[in-house]
Amino acid sequence: MFKERLSGKIAVVTGGARGIGHAIAKSLLEEGVKVLICALRQESVEAAVADLSSGGDVFGVAADVSRIDDVRRVMAETARVFGGIDILVNNAAIRTYRSAMELTPEEWDRMLAVNLSGAYYCLHEVLPVMKARGGGDIVNISSLSSTSSFAGGAGYTATKAGMNAMAEAAMLDHRYDGVRITEILPGSTDTEFNGPGGRADWKVAPEDIADAVLLALKMPRRTTVSRIDVKPSQPPRK
Repeated sequence: MFKERLSGKIAVVTGGARGIGHAIAKSLLEEGVKVLICALRQESVEAAVADLSSGGDVFGVAADVSRIDDVRRVMAETARVFGGIDILVNNAAIRTYRSAMELTPEEWDRMLAVNLSGAYYCLHEVLPVMKARGGGDIVNISSLSSTSSFAGGAGYTATKAGMNAMAEAAMLDHRYDGVRITEILPGSTDTEFNGPGGRADWKVAPEDIADAVLLALKMPRRTTVSRIDVKPSQPPRK
């Protein structure tokens, strides 16, 4: 099988300062990809770049993906520093777990802004760049909860289900522009995303999600991996 070569390509990874995004950035660098990461806080970006820099060509930008001007700045900086964009990983996300009654409108709006509008802004801004370059890959880090709701997840699951629907429609819109779009749906993952007490050995490792991303990216261009579900093999028995 003639797998896609990643070396020399250019990637943007949102939410790349820690957790799943950091693991994805590290794996891409190991494949010879030039990577721009963005995250909300400058100090987080600087720490991540310092940690990743030994692995390859990496650059960082502090940005809020819920702001279209910030997203445009990220894309412009990537083009300035590296010359273009071949891969976008939409990973930035936040979560607030409350019942629909207890979730405040402000919390709802913020999750929609980051998780869904942010992914759309990045998609919208990168598609013309990829079309002009003859194609590219967009990977959306969604969640298994997008297809399996849970109590307290009314807002978060809605944003991730919306991301799935957007990705599937965008793939149909742009497949003939040479753009492939993949959804990665992680289950319980061993990161700090769910708080300091959210880590456990039975959970999926961030590196496993990064491997799923590489699997999709390395497929021959004749093939699009539209969705990958990634879940723990042995979660606690109920």
